Amino acid sequence: QVQLVESGGGLVQPGGSLRLSCEASGSILSIYHMGWHRQAPGQQRELVAVIASSGRPNYSDSVKGRFTISRDNAKNTVYLQMNSLKPEDTAVYYCYSVLSATTSPLVSAYWGQGTQVTVSS
Repeated sequence: QVQLVESGGGLVQPGGSLRLSCEASGSILSIYHMGWHRQAPGQQRELVAVIASSGRPNYSDSVKGRFTISRDNAKNTVYLQMNSLKPEDTAVYYCYSVLSATTSPLVSAYWGQGTQVTVSS
């Protein structure tokens, strides 16, 4: 079994900051990409940021320059530092990891349960 557990969401005022964390655990062999998506009410889930095993990041245009994704391979953990938050960043944030596990020969995507981020005054 593989689990992804997120933490760090909450309520913050516009212009504030939050840091999300997501740890992958279980029968993991290798982790490739790790990243974050978000879904606002009534909206489709969208990619926020992704980081390759090499550490190379990519961001959506809506968060570029404000959010920073990073990972700690020793801890199987991905982080999302969110600065200069805007009300339109309000959403449920989901982490994901593309990995291989001892229980399956296939490289697959695994998802966390989601954490709420609300930006409001």
